[in-house]
Amino acid sequence: MRLIIALAVLVLSPTLAFAHTGVGHTAGFFHGFEHPIGGLDHILAMVAVGVFAYVLGGRALWLVPLSFVGMMIVGFILGAAQIDVPFVELGIALSSVVIGAAAAWGRPMPVAAAMALVGVFAIFHGHAHGAEMPADASGFSYAAGFAVSTALLHLAGIAASFGIARLIGRHGKLAAQIAGGAFAAGGVGILAGWL
Repeated sequence: MRLIIALAVLVLSPTLAFAHTGVGHTAGFFHGFEHPIGGLDHILAMVAVGVFAYVLGGRALWLVPLSFVGMMIVGFILGAAQIDVPFVELGIALSSVVIGAAAAWGRPMPVAAAMALVGVFAIFHGHAHGAEMPADASGFSYAAGFAVSTALLHLAGIAASFGIARLIGRHGKLAAQIAGGAFAAGGVGILAGWL
């Protein structure tokens, strides 16, 4: 019950700060670590990836989050190299809508397709981080920080899904699908300016 309340607070809380290009600190592991958790749009997307991986099950449990982190690093490299990627902010905003909706849909999907789906959105998230990356060594620490933080948010989505499934039994997948719908709704709220 506490987890459900925490997720509801997370989804219904106003966004205090977006973790996008030009916002916040850009140096060091700690600053990189806190960057993904500094904006509701990033949190919704990252946790939704974990919920989506849980809904798919099997190899998707580790391949889908790994794909997101890997492609986020590709996006980071593009941003750090100042290579323009169009619609970064829109891609970030749409990520929780699309990934959450895919989890809510709950239909079987080839793992490669799920990896590609999250990977596309990961490029936008990574580009936002990389565009503000300093060229010195602390920039690499920063990149490691946001990669670890992102992976932990994915893990939180997976762990919460397993935890809820353990509490409610055979309806665990349905609960994860409902959570996916909540993440999608949260993304719509961000796009509409409600959150």
